Amino acid sequence: MSRRGPVKSAVPSNVVSPVRRCSRTACGRPAVATLTYVYADSTAVLGPLATYAEPHCYDLCAEHSERLTAPRGWEVVRLAIDPGPVRPSGDDLEALANAVREAARPQDRPSGGPGGERSAGRESRPTEVARRGHLRVLRSPDS
Repeated sequence: MSRRGPVKSAVPSNVVSPVRRCSRTACGRPAVATLTYVYADSTAVLGPLATYAEPHCYDLCAEHSERLTAPRGWEVVRLAIDPGPVRPSGDDLEALANAVREAARPQDRPSGGPGGERSAGRESRPTEVARRGHLRVLRSPDS
């Protein structure tokens, strides 16, 4: 502690904001559009914010995307930008819930004699032969 109050760190925080920011210098507003140049066609394409930040694309805020101009001789193609934030749809949430239910189910293993034969009264189902993360390799009952 100093006489002037608590000492402040030069690095404000190690927490990084998950919101992508505008690529323009000194602009800290959230990005809403992605700008990509197609040099072969002399075209600048401005569209919805890309899912992932790409190294050769530029994220722009609403103000900078509206004021965008292209060099002389170039064409600007503006794709429709959805003004609302992207939120998971009902289908996404249902798919996630189904995946969790599937992962929680007990795994059926073939039972039988030493050779691994199935009992005659048992229904044939695919057998899990390998697993890598959340993916499973299944062998069909016919093989």
